[in-house]
Amino acid sequence: MTESERVPAERKRRRPTSSGVVLSADLIVDAARDLIDSQGAQAFTVRKLGAALGADPSAVYRYFRNTEDLLLALADRLIGESMAGFGPSGDWGADLRELGLRAYRSALRHPQIAAFSTIRVTGRPHEQRVVDTGVGLLLGAGFDEATAVRHYHALVDTALGHAALDAGVLRLAPAQRAADEQAWQDRYGSLPADEYPNLHRVREQLPLMAASAVERALDLLVAAMRREAVDRGAAESGATEREAADRVAGEGAERAG
Repeated sequence: MTESERVPAERKRRRPTSSGVVLSADLIVDAARDLIDSQGAQAFTVRKLGAALGADPSAVYRYFRNTEDLLLALADRLIGESMAGFGPSGDWGADLRELGLRAYRSALRHPQIAAFSTIRVTGRPHEQRVVDTGVGLLLGAGFDEATAVRHYHALVDTALGHAALDAGVLRLAPAQRAADEQAWQDRYGSLPADEYPNLHRVREQLPLMAASAVERALDLLVAAMRREAVDRGAAESGATEREAADRVAGEGAERAG
């Protein structure tokens, strides 16, 4: 059910606002996105949203029951946008990795919104479609129902966890980000070998710590899932072969008897 379907039709505004715009659920979500992108989630208020729309703030409640309803609709909108153009490639592991990266990249495009979108469940159509797609890929790979859900959970939380972390970095002031990045070279790379032998040994690689680890994390996770799928297939094949051998042996025993 869409936002507009959840609010009674008679409550929706059909007259233009003072700025000459006819409100809609989509227009309100757009304005909320732009406000949070520019000012941050903590500074967002319906009063500011009304001003941006050129409408009385109460007009928002003709389309959304409350602020949370609006923010969850916004989060679901971004999920839908992140999935534009996605289609199964036939490689379930590559498709799962792509789902994770799409979720991550969507959050990084809107780091202020990621402060809440990465930790909430929207329960809305776009999110439902993504979860259905991800679980379906794992079921198609041969995992049982419980394992498919657990593996999808691990995948999406890995992607969103990195998204929340890296979006938080983007919310820092540029000078803070630069100082943190430089610290891996200046503060860690110069540590004495006698006290920090391991850090000294890898000192030239330490600047890698300033980059996002999301792709490496997803690669490791998907690789582990692939190995498990192969092991499960081998185990099931072995069990089938044993059952067939036992059946043949039993039939032979019956004939001999």
